[in-house]
This record gives sequence, structure tokens and C-alpha cells, in this order.
Amino acid sequence: MLGLKALAGVAALIGGAHAIGQMTCVSFDSTSSSSDFAVVSNGQAAPIYYSSEDWGGVQLAATNFAEDIERVTGVKPALNNVTTSSMSSAVQSNAYPIIVGTLGQSPLIDAIVNQTNLDVSSIEGQWEAFMTRVVSNPIPGVKSAYVMIGADKRGTIYALYDHSEQFGVSPWYWWADVPTTQHSELYVAATGCAHGSPTVKYRGIFFNDEQPALQNWAMEKFSNGTGAYYTGSPFNSEFYTKVFELMLRFKANYLWPAMWSSAFAVDDPLNQYWADFYGIVMGTSHEEPIMRSTPVEWDIFGSGPWDYSVNRQNIYDFWVVGAERGKPYENIYSVGMRGAGDLPMSSTTDVALLQQVIADQRQILTDTFNGTNVTTIPQMWCLYKEVLGYYEAGLQVPEDVTLLWTDDNYGNIERFPIYSERNRSGGAGVYYHYDYVGDPMDYKWITSSQMAKTYDQMSLAVDREAVRIWILNVGDLKPYEMQTEFFITYGWNASIWTPDNLNSFVYSWAQREFGLTDTDSESITQIIANVSMYNSRRKPEMLNATTYSLANYREAEIMLQEWDAVLNASTAIYNTVSAAMQPAFFELVQHPVEASHTVATMWIYAGINNLRASQARLSANEYFTKVQDLFQKDYDLEVEYHTILDGKWDHMMDQTHIMYYYWQQPMQDTMPYVTYIQPRKDNIAGVMRIVPEQSLGAWPGDNMNDCAQGYSCPNPTLTLDPYIPFQNRYIDIGAGGALPFTFTISTNVSWLDLSITSGSISPSAPEQRVYVSVKDWSQVTGAETAVVNFNATSPGQPMLNVPVTFIANHTVPASNFTGFVEGDGVISIEAAHTSSNTSVSGIMWMELPGYGRTLSGITPLPRMGDNGTNFTAGTGPSVTYDFYNFNTIGQAGNITITTYVAPSLNANGNDRPIAFAIQVDDEAPQTEYFVPYAAAGSLPAAWDGMDGFAATNIAAVMTNFTAAPGAHELKIWMVEPAVVVEKIVIDTGGLLPSYLGPPESMRV
Repeated sequence: MLGLKALAGVAALIGGAHAIGQMTCVSFDSTSSSSDFAVVSNGQAAPIYYSSEDWGGVQLAATNFAEDIERVTGVKPALNNVTTSSMSSAVQSNAYPIIVGTLGQSPLIDAIVNQTNLDVSSIEGQWEAFMTRVVSNPIPGVKSAYVMIGADKRGTIYALYDHSEQFGVSPWYWWADVPTTQHSELYVAATGCAHGSPTVKYRGIFFNDEQPALQNWAMEKFSNGTGAYYTGSPFNSEFYTKVFELMLRFKANYLWPAMWSSAFAVDDPLNQYWADFYGIVMGTSHEEPIMRSTPVEWDIFGSGPWDYSVNRQNIYDFWVVGAERGKPYENIYSVGMRGAGDLPMSSTTDVALLQQVIADQRQILTDTFNGTNVTTIPQMWCLYKEVLGYYEAGLQVPEDVTLLWTDDNYGNIERFPIYSERNRSGGAGVYYHYDYVGDPMDYKWITSSQMAKTYDQMSLAVDREAVRIWILNVGDLKPYEMQTEFFITYGWNASIWTPDNLNSFVYSWAQREFGLTDTDSESITQIIANVSMYNSRRKPEMLNATTYSLANYREAEIMLQEWDAVLNASTAIYNTVSAAMQPAFFELVQHPVEASHTVATMWIYAGINNLRASQARLSANEYFTKVQDLFQKDYDLEVEYHTILDGKWDHMMDQTHIMYYYWQQPMQDTMPYVTYIQPRKDNIAGVMRIVPEQSLGAWPGDNMNDCAQGYSCPNPTLTLDPYIPFQNRYIDIGAGGALPFTFTISTNVSWLDLSITSGSISPSAPEQRVYVSVKDWSQVTGAETAVVNFNATSPGQPMLNVPVTFIANHTVPASNFTGFVEGDGVISIEAAHTSSNTSVSGIMWMELPGYGRTLSGITPLPRMGDNGTNFTAGTGPSVTYDFYNFNTIGQAGNITITTYVAPSLNANGNDRPIAFAIQVDDEAPQTEYFVPYAAAGSLPAAWDGMDGFAATNIAAVMTNFTAAPGAHELKIWMVEPAVVVEKIVIDTGGLLPSYLGPPESMRV
């Protein structure tokens, strides 16, 4: 992670405290420069002028701009809608106005350009570009003005809202209740701000899976409780105008509207009008051709089956209505066809039928637009699921139609345009998910997508020229606010963001939204990174009681500690922000943290309860109660969200999220299964339970996990060597029933250290833990054995003794070795911690900080270096890792290396499957093509299921090598670009099951 000074420095380069990813030209101090233009000074605001002939959306944005100035300063500028001829007489003497307008649309702006010879060549004819600056004598009678010029309608709108954000008005001032920081003085630099055409032409969001949360909320806030006449939908123009303003404020321009029980153009006849008025380009989702909602509108107005092979004319006529209805407005028309209910058209790929569908749709557009060349009408064909199969099977898509490539619904883009597809006039784009309903399981409750992952995938899209359309499935939009803004901001200007400065986005966002100090902004950066990492390890909906190992590598305990740390950090800041700021902080940070912490902790506690019950430990009951409490707290947090600000966001957290029984959401949240031990009954094996680390069993008595036989098992054994990261082992001492007891612990050797040697256990304090470590390894030669005796005494009961065998194995690497050392039969390495890194053809492995499940990832960059080619194993860029092993599997000379790689898919096309190569010492590199084959339009079997790539967010690639005990070099070679390596685990015979793999080994 970047340090505080580095973060502040990067933030200054890409935006000030109130600006993210943009050029800054705003200040609040009149002494900064004598040439600065005063927007508000000494209680007086510069008047704002715009042409009455400019776009309605520009005039509306100018009105909002004036209101934004008042939000910041308390002074509202005079807003004047004027003609060119009336401008001079309208300007008060000695006034220095702000003049706003669009090239070619505002006679006022055109007159200024002509009269002053203002150079607008940097923006003229450019999509959504703008420039601002102080202009002397812009029109007769006006000495100087701050002129804000857009190359087109949205260019002007973005110029206004760009300044509003810099003034201190968050794009989320309404949608996340972010207060505006007050300033009495407000200035802009004479040189102004400017922005050329964005990286991505159409940058949009998609409301999807909007029931129950968004729809219930909108029903309460925007409708009469019954919704639209035909559909019952609450998504009317009052709702959508709130959405349109938000989108424009964070520089989005394209929307797929809510669709599952809604029909945008039917629910409110004004919806299309207001979208166009504001300046939002409308589309429809991948399954809704020609601006018609499917299946909603078809179910209401259609006739016959949704099957083009048997009902062509009725479906054709249905589409004609959509084209004619959308004709007056700015739209991108979805073409192609899917089956009813977002399913495949048929069980077989019918390419000929789809060719007919597209040909007919093109004819409809040609006829509707009065013979206009159809290639000039924006169209999109989304290669979603089986549709990609049709394309790969030979479906010919007109060159002017944008091909929208898609992810796997879990953030891994299935394919990008290959070289031969990059010169299409329609270009390419990406449909990406932060929310999803379907196999292997829904996820739509809380933020669980990593910004680093989004950057990785969308930067690939930039590299491979998929930049015509980006559309993001945002589900209900809340609580994905910050992540959504990053997606759009990256599409607005991808050139300024790199793996090294991603954290500065969150840092600047924290300052903009909450006015935090540098230290607290850095803390928020880490909080957001941690929450998204922990939730992306496995979506909260997919958690269960044994996701994280309860016995091995202290995995579940570390997860609890990590969640506690992030909650404590968030709560500390939440408790210090002002009362006015707390609602925004709660919505954007505290609730996602606390709600995620509650659910994750509850599941782990359920696992502990079940395990301890199976071990006959009375403390299981404590966790029974904790699970119940957390289950209730989960709902309490939901209620808190729904009641802040007098219920403004009531229903927004209605989404169920606990105890899925299959892929679909449960109809009600259900508490995880827990069990209860009879607390009044004596344990038949005795008063004391002994549970050593790495064991699911317990002693004394019988337990299926004590040994294979399950009864008459030997006493437990623990091992320790100097290179186990924790440097100790623990043994839990617990109550087995109602009887209290005292205990003593002793050992027969002097080199063992016990953290405690005596204590007491009772029903009110049923557990204690003893840590066992080696005082001085120099006292241990090779493998030495000790016995740790646990003696329990309870009134009226015989003394109970449980001995634990403890083996200390003093392993030592060669004195001149530097690198990772085996501990506990395994070597675990974070991929970023290389011994060396060698570039080839200007490409080298670079770190993606904060990426993945544990620390970060490494990937070859630049991806299109060496003309985007690949390498044969052993010839490309490489990284090395030095390791030292003392053992091999079964002492037979073999090791197994598991390389944890991101579940990236074969984005280069079927003839370039994603791959890397791995090598140990001088053995031949082994190339790993780790994504199994799948027919086009489908995903590999390894992707699916609760242990698949999607659920685990990892692909674990196992490779076998020979490596006698000693020092070795492991090398990973680039074969294909876009592979991301996160972690490497070398099994020398001691690897134990866990979700994340062992913690990183010690390095000497």
C-alpha cells in the first residue's frame, strides 16, 4: 500500500481534495493568484449567463450549478437566460460574469469565439470535450468573463458538474447524503479546466435484479403505492431524473433501465423525454431488442410465443413500435435476440435464424429513420452467455454494430476483441457485473468487488480497444456507490490510472465525501481495500460455517481478527465525524463494514459452535448465543439503515443474504445451523477437554477425528519447527460439562516454554488456551520429543490426566541461503515477494497492489508490449523465488507446487488460451493452460459449483516436481498476457486443508 505522503502526492497530481481523476482549477483562498476569477467573493456571486437557444439539459445543469454555488457559499448567483443581443445590456456595470454554452448550439458562445478569436480547436468536434478559461472582452460591454464551453451538450454539462465537484458538491449529495463543505470565498484559475474526449464513448450503468430492495424503496418514495398502470413499476420520471442527474455528475452518459417488472417507456410516458432532455443515452439490456422491455412489454402487448421461428410477424411488429417510440431520442439499439426469461433461444445454436433476426431489425431501423443509412444509427449486440457461442459459430454481425463482450458474471471478462476484430467501425465494449442472479449463487446484497480487479479487467479492455461502450450491472446501485463511480471515472479517463495510484482514488474520495484528514483518508483507503478483499474471497452469500479452516493455520481466527480490526478502524472514524456527516459515512463505509463483519463473524462462530459441540466442549453454548446475537444484529443494522434520515432509504437493505439453499436468494434470512450442549450434565469422559492445534478431535474419550478408528485412539501429538510463522503451538483446555475444575500443566524438558502452567475452568469461564514454544532452539538437536501433561482436579472426581506428545524439529537451512524456508512441511509465498524479476521486450511482471485474496497479484505489463504476442515457455519475462526445503512428499524426492492464479478466462480467443509456465531449478518449464476447455458461450465445469473458480475467486494450479532437500529456485514465466499470479504454495509433505492456503512462510 502507498504510504501517506505518497498517497497525498498522487492525489495532488490527479485531483485536489474535492476532485477525483480530473484537472483542478478551483481554490478557496483569494490570495492564491491575482488572476484568479472570483466566483464568490465578499458575499457577492458572479452572475451566470447562458443562451435561451442552448440545449435544455445545459440550461438545467446551469440551474443546478448555481444551486451548487449556493450550497458551498450560501450565496446564490443570478441566473440569466439571454440572447446575444441582450447580453450586454443585461450585465450589470463592473460585473464579471460566468458565461456557459455549447459550441454550435449557443449563439452566445459562438459570438464570443468569433469576436475574440478564442482558440477552441482542442475541443471542436470532440465527443463530450470541454474547456473553461477567463476571456477578456468576450462581448461588448463585458471586460472579462469566465467562459465554460462544451463541444457538445454533455461536454457543457460535464464542465458545469466538474466545477461543482471541485467546489465541494459531491455527485452523491442526494444519493448518499454527503454534506457540502462550506467556503465563503470561491475562485477558479484564469486558465480554467479542460478535458478532451473520454476514453470510453458510452459509459453506463444497469439497474438489474432490482427486487426487493430498489423497487420496494422506489415504490414507497416515488409512487402512489401501486406503481404504473400496466406493470405496477414505481420507476417513473421522478425516480429517473434523480438518477440522470447523479449519472451526469459522475460523468456517466448511458443507462439500461430497471427491467424485471418494469418497462421504461411504458411505466411513465415522460421517462424517455426526460432522459433525452437531461442528456442520457438510453439503451436496453442484452435480452431486450429495439428499445422494448422483454419479457414485461411482450407479456402485456405481445401476441403468441417469443419464438422468431414461428411468430416472426408479431415479434417484428412489436419491434417496430420500439423503434418508432425511440426515434425522437438518443438511443443505442440492442439487436439480436435471446429466449424468453433471459434464457437461450433454443437448445441448439440457430445461426441462420439469428442472421434473419438481425437483418430484420436493421430493416426496421432503416424504415423508421426514413431511409437513414442504418450504419449511422448506434446499435449494440451483447455477446452474453450462449450468444457468444452463436458468434463463434459464424454469425456475421454488421461491422457498424458494437460488439459488447461480457464477463462471466463474477468479474472475469470471457473474451476481448482479438487483433482481427479491432478495426470494426462499430467498435467493441464490455458488459460487467457488480451484482448477479444465477449460478453458482446470487450476489446482490453488499459490495464484494475489488477495485483492483475492476482496474485489471477494464484496463485490458482499454488495451484491446473495447472502449465504445462500458455498461456496469449495479443491481440496486446502493451500496455500490464508490465502486460504481470508479468504473465510470476510469472510463472517463483511463490514462491517469495505474496500479500504483489506485489507492489515491479512494483517498481522494474519502476527502471529498467526508472532509477527512490525511491520516483518516489513508485509513479509509485501507478499510475499503480490506472489506472488498474479504468479501471477494467468497461472496457473503456463499459463506458457510466451514469456509475458513477451524483447525489449520489459525485461518478462521485470523479472519475474525481481520474483520475486528477493520470494524474498529471504521468505527473510530465514524465516532469522530460530525452528526451531519454520519449518515453519509454510515451508508458509504460503516454499514458495509459492520454488516459484512456481522455476517462473516456469525458464520465463523457457527462453525466454532458445531465443532466444539462435536468435541463435547461446553463453550459451544457460548457460540450458540453469539450466533443468535449476530443474527439479530444483522437485522438491527438493516433497520438502522432504513430509519436514518427519517426513513429516506427505507427498504434499500431488504435483500436477503443469509442461508442460501441453492443459487436463488432465500425468501427469508435464516440463522445458520447451531447446536447446544446440555450444560447441567457431566461429561462421561471426564471434566476436562483437551484440543491441540490442527486437530478437529478432543481428548479424553472417543472422537471420530482423534484417529482413523475413532475410538481407543492414542494421545495427541504436536510438532513445531523454527520456521512456522506463528513460532508456537496452542492447546485449548475446556470444560466438558457442568463441573468446575482446576488444572496444572507440566513438561518433562527444560527447553519448552508454557504460556500458563495452571488455572481454573468453570461453566462461566469454560475455556483457556496455553501456547507452547521452544525457549531456545540451540538446546534442541534434530527432532526431540517432550511430553506436556495436563492434570485436572475437581471435587468428588478422580484426577484426570491427558498427556500431549510434543515434537520439536530443529531444522536449519544452509548458512548462505537467502529466501523462503519450509515450515511445517510447506512453503508459502506471496507472488509479489520475488527474488528477481527479469523483463523481456520491455515487458516485466508488475504488482497489482491489493488484488486478489491475500496480498496482491503480479501480471506481465504492458500487456500489449511486443505487439501483444505471447512467448514460449522459458523465453518470456520471468520472476524467481528462492526456497529451501527439508522434506519431500513421503520423503520420495517429490514436491507439489500450487500456483494460485486469478480465474481469468481465455480472453485472447480460443487459439490463445491463457497460460503461464513454471520451473524448478534446471528442470524443463511446464506450461499450464489452467482454464479447461469449454464450448463457446459456456464456461468450463471448473468454473461452477461451490468449489469452482467463481465461488472461490481463484484457480489453484497444481504442478509436480522433484526437489531433493536443500536450496532451490522456482521460476514463473510469462506465456500469455493477462494472467495474474497471487500466491505460490509448495507442499513438501505437510500441506493441510484451508481456504486461503498457508500464511506466508518465513524469509531469511
